[in-house]
Amino acid sequence: MARPAYDPSQPNMGLRRRGTAMEDQTDGGGRRGRGERGGAAARRAARTGGGAGLQLTYIKREVPVYNVLNEEGLALIEANADTVLEETGIEFRDDAEALALWKDAGADVRGERVHFPKGLPRSLLKTAPSVFTQHARNPARSVQIGGDATVFAPVYGPPFVRDLDGNRRYATIEDFRNFVKLAYMAPSIHHSGGTVCEPVDVPVNKRHLDMVLAHITLSDKPFMGSVTAPERAEDSVAMAKILFGDEFVDQNTVLINLINANSPMVFDETMLGAAKVYARANQATIITPFILAGAMSPVTVAGTLTQVLAEVLAGAAFTQLIRPGAPVLFGTFASSISMQSGAPTFGTPEPSLVSYGAGQLARRLGLPFRTGGSLCASKIPDAQAAYESANTLNSTMLAGTNFVLHAAGWLEGGLASCYEKFMMDIDQLGMAQRFAAGVDLSENGQAMDAIREVGPGSHFLGCAHTQANFQSAFYRSTVADNNSFEQWQAEGQQRVETRANALARNWLDSYEAPPLDPGIRDGLNDFVARKKESMPDAFT
Repeated sequence: MARPAYDPSQPNMGLRRRGTAMEDQTDGGGRRGRGERGGAAARRAARTGGGAGLQLTYIKREVPVYNVLNEEGLALIEANADTVLEETGIEFRDDAEALALWKDAGADVRGERVHFPKGLPRSLLKTAPSVFTQHARNPARSVQIGGDATVFAPVYGPPFVRDLDGNRRYATIEDFRNFVKLAYMAPSIHHSGGTVCEPVDVPVNKRHLDMVLAHITLSDKPFMGSVTAPERAEDSVAMAKILFGDEFVDQNTVLINLINANSPMVFDETMLGAAKVYARANQATIITPFILAGAMSPVTVAGTLTQVLAEVLAGAAFTQLIRPGAPVLFGTFASSISMQSGAPTFGTPEPSLVSYGAGQLARRLGLPFRTGGSLCASKIPDAQAAYESANTLNSTMLAGTNFVLHAAGWLEGGLASCYEKFMMDIDQLGMAQRFAAGVDLSENGQAMDAIREVGPGSHFLGCAHTQANFQSAFYRSTVADNNSFEQWQAEGQQRVETRANALARNWLDSYEAPPLDPGIRDGLNDFVARKKESMPDAFT
């Protein structure tokens, strides 16, 4: 169906005309700007630092990053990584094309193992952008990846959910859609993410179609494509082209995608196949060594950083062999393990040090950086979950992370997506965003008129400056209870997860989808139907 080319400068492109421009504008929760929903609700959201009525743009950090390595330490890690690349090498398994490309580029290919002359990966990465924009179908939701920007995206990959009735069970497509809706409505989530949970009630070979369709139709934020097979990556690109148009997709980034190294030091045919699809289409890949230190890397921070850098250099440079200039991110996911049980642990000091060091290495390499999130090993949204997630999120922010996967909803070491944890996490993300804005040194921020007005021995509660700023002066949690014991007791002695449960139910009950051009919707539905009809169901 012919339609105008996508124009990112037009906020209503991709939105259905409904009589007037005002009717087309949404408040970010899918609710049109009218009456209580467009006015008082938005003001209340601004006061509380959250709420489905107010959307926050991606973070532009005004606080400095935290560095744990000096110049000598960074040079040592880089030299060790070069040694690993040259002497040990990286395996590119079951992909003859990848091996041929590396051989043509000057690498020493022995079987499936590639040995890299010193400096080869770095020279290839000179074409990769340090900053780029991922476009959303609503241009107001487009995000910057790289530089001083931080983008929060939801949990990725869990096969289980802990649902609103307190059950731990396999995830369904309805759960998937619910988490997309919550991410769309969450002010502090800037990105719709990817596999927010694994919908096991849909055939393996077809579920990517339903997932990408949900991201496009239920949200207007940026989203991720499928990487579980090259043909599923192709389908993701094809659906993005239906939404944005072929030419726009070829010249701009509309998809970002997670390509994991099979650590230690292996890239397999599935990840390589997906990476080739996205790089050829000029779409972004996050090259991420998935590390459980002690099992998949050395037990030391320096050893893990060496291996991470070597794997990223090889994988990221490969994308530039496919298409010079294709966006690529320096990713790392590093966890420690219990040396007693072998189980992954989160919120511990060593992975934080890896995140800080990897952030420094990424900036020296000139690539956007991905790590961290709100990670925990707890099975329920309890104090352990809160402590471990807070520790991980704090280091994520101070490491200067540009793209944060697993920012909300992660539970049980990544095995479960949790509704209550999602609502608790987005509250913390709102606080992190407020912190990242740094200190306001404007005339209003200096508050000299307030100090002059109040003087010694009085109070600031009634002064003009306080009255002018009270709605936005401090972040107010959406789930925490700061009232007196007696009031808390009178209101049912609710725990934070109980309040988070009620908030999630309220949001889902009030959700309205952002408008989408009917022609685009029909095109997407037709594509998905035809693809599903072309193959039998497969659950393996």
